[in-house]
Amino acid sequence: MKILNRSLLILGVAFLAFLLWRVGLRELWRELRLLGWGLAPFIALEVVAEGIHAQAWRYCLSGSHRRLSWFRIFCIRMAGYAINYLTPTAALGGEVTKAVLLNTHSRGPQAVSGVLLGKVCFAVGHLLFVVIGSMIILWRVELPAALLIAMILSSVLVSAGIVAFLLLQKFGKLGALVRWLSGVKPGWHPLQTAAQQITEVDEALKEFYRDHPRDLGMAVCWHLVGNAVGILQAWLFFRMVDQPASIATAMAAFVLGMWFDLITFAVPLNAGALEASRIVALKSLGGTSLVGMTYGVALRLAQLFCAAFGLASHAMLVSQNGRGGSAEPKEQSRPAPCHYFGCNEPKPTKPNL
Repeated sequence: MKILNRSLLILGVAFLAFLLWRVGLRELWRELRLLGWGLAPFIALEVVAEGIHAQAWRYCLSGSHRRLSWFRIFCIRMAGYAINYLTPTAALGGEVTKAVLLNTHSRGPQAVSGVLLGKVCFAVGHLLFVVIGSMIILWRVELPAALLIAMILSSVLVSAGIVAFLLLQKFGKLGALVRWLSGVKPGWHPLQTAAQQITEVDEALKEFYRDHPRDLGMAVCWHLVGNAVGILQAWLFFRMVDQPASIATAMAAFVLGMWFDLITFAVPLNAGALEASRIVALKSLGGTSLVGMTYGVALRLAQLFCAAFGLASHAMLVSQNGRGGSAEPKEQSRPAPCHYFGCNEPKPTKPNL
């Protein structure tokens, strides 16, 4: 997996360098200068969208985690965002980071289940946004037939993966393979421990799907709202580069970009894919490669700002956890079994006679 991620990153960076050479650095710099201070509201809209996604994630949390303040949930989410964005971990490192940061508030499988539920709801929200948006804007877009067919087929494959992941969660089957292996090798203690831990996560997921179906729907709806902020962001970009466009055109540009993001999610940093997809989107709407490249670079700058904020959030949260201080309420309940986190239970002391 690491070799694949690194290979995709190298190819993406090489492709990005090729795009910069084709478009021209001088021309790109001239377009970026047109943005000027307009980049501030452009980046602010990116932060607003991430804030809405954080609210969506809140509906996927349970127990004491849901009582955390919105700002703390936002910071935890952005910390994961930064790790996913800046490291070639196939969007897994950030999810582990979020689970670890949630664990400081309540130990148990609820932290892991909250991250997994958040992941699938975000993916479903992305998929629904692309499907609904594409049905609205495809008649306005002139894409080569081969490219359109490839995009549709890729989207079907990604959609099948998302649905399969959701069903595995709903029926508590994420750990089915581990449990089967633990039955085959009953004497291997690490495997038995892993099977017990993932079974607890499966039970937490099944319970959430059974008891909180409305919350999952609300999470997807909030993700749709967060994605829709990008339409306003695209409209603002066209205004800043002196190419005023209607909301319909901005929507078409943004939805096409989101469609490409859906099928290139495995590319670390979305290197090259982000810029190339915006070039294709803008050219299909009658724009130029230069404007498309500028749009992609502006989005890249907004994402880098969010990643920087995420790193700062991670440092703040780790520092607070290191001091053992937190202003957030903790659930007053029995502590989780120590075997789940590998801690050592205190041995009972003999009474003094």
